[in-house]
Amino acid sequence: MTAVAPSRPGLAMEATGLFGVYAHVPFCLSRCHYCDFVTYTGMEGLRRPYAAALLAEAELAVAATGPEPSTVTSVFIGGGTPTLLPAGDLGRLLERLRELLPFAPDVEVTVEANPETVDQAVADGLVEAGVTRVSLGAQSFDEGVLAALGRTHGPARVGQAVAALRRAGVEALNLDLIFGCPSEDDASWADSLAAAVALGPDHLSAYALTIEAATRFGRMVADGRMAEPDEDLLADRYETACAVLAASGWRHYEVSNWARDPVLAGAPHRRGALPSRASRHNLTYWRRGPYLGLGAGAHEFTGGVRRWNGPGVPAYLAALAAGRRPTAGEERLDGEQAAFELLALRLRTADGLDQAEAERLGIDPTGAPVAELRRAGLLAPGPGVALTERGMFLHGEVVARLAA
Repeated sequence: MTAVAPSRPGLAMEATGLFGVYAHVPFCLSRCHYCDFVTYTGMEGLRRPYAAALLAEAELAVAATGPEPSTVTSVFIGGGTPTLLPAGDLGRLLERLRELLPFAPDVEVTVEANPETVDQAVADGLVEAGVTRVSLGAQSFDEGVLAALGRTHGPARVGQAVAALRRAGVEALNLDLIFGCPSEDDASWADSLAAAVALGPDHLSAYALTIEAATRFGRMVADGRMAEPDEDLLADRYETACAVLAASGWRHYEVSNWARDPVLAGAPHRRGALPSRASRHNLTYWRRGPYLGLGAGAHEFTGGVRRWNGPGVPAYLAALAAGRRPTAGEERLDGEQAAFELLALRLRTADGLDQAEAERLGIDPTGAPVAELRRAGLLAPGPGVALTERGMFLHGEVVARLAA
């Protein structure tokens, strides 16, 4: 099989016109049993100082981008649970970013939230702060599954949060789901999908449960008190999601993401056409576009260099108090590594690679290896290289075979 080319022309496919800002808020009410993110419970007294430190880091980060910074096309405030910060603090961060950077007129501003933290006052405050999109961590609509995951909300709370956000005028709403969870069976997963669709969000994300060592689930697996999710079961759950959401008119535009498209409602689906409700910020990642990263544990990618901050909140505050960014490390990929990363990221989305793009990465769309993957039902027919839904579930295997 032809190797992924390490040449610079292949990297010309990196995103153009996309520039994001990611801000991490690491505070949570409790730690879920599967969570391996940079999150902390408690620390109530550090929340307001942390919000102020984000403003200070924004100034340092923008100063390092040069005299003519790119136009921001998306902002994503993730966590953790960003809605544990007062909406006014989130608003001040967005206001400061607008002062420091040019914003696109249609900039997408996303905030992650857990249902139990969203009431009408919070929803109204988010819209007033300039938030255009909210990603709500529903995870399941089954009481037993939510309890097994260590979630603190019940199914009804998701609907209440959705209603509050809709009344507030949030432009786009995403629901996150997890499948392959303890206490979940075929019926509960199907019911969760149906309940999510019935709430009428604009976007759905469905992720397979993964076991990370430094989590409660990881320790339970290591001690033999819990089995890792079965791959065949995960494949069945994924196929169920694909079938249910396709029947409901959703576009499967990325491995774990589906979106409605009001513009194309009722129109035939053209494979590779990305829906209007696709997450622009996540598309920046999948197209290997540049973004700034603010906050404890945040990553950023600018000028071909990936950097990351240390995870500790006290150390983060101390670094900003001393007038420096809390950068813990950085890496610059060589040409071959960058080409492989670009291949892996681009194949996550339904549009994949067109013929010219594939060839610049050293992949012959008409060659025997690609034909073999098409016969196996992992690559879609056509002049380019794009995964089928079955191929999406086996994304890592397909990428490895194309790059072997």
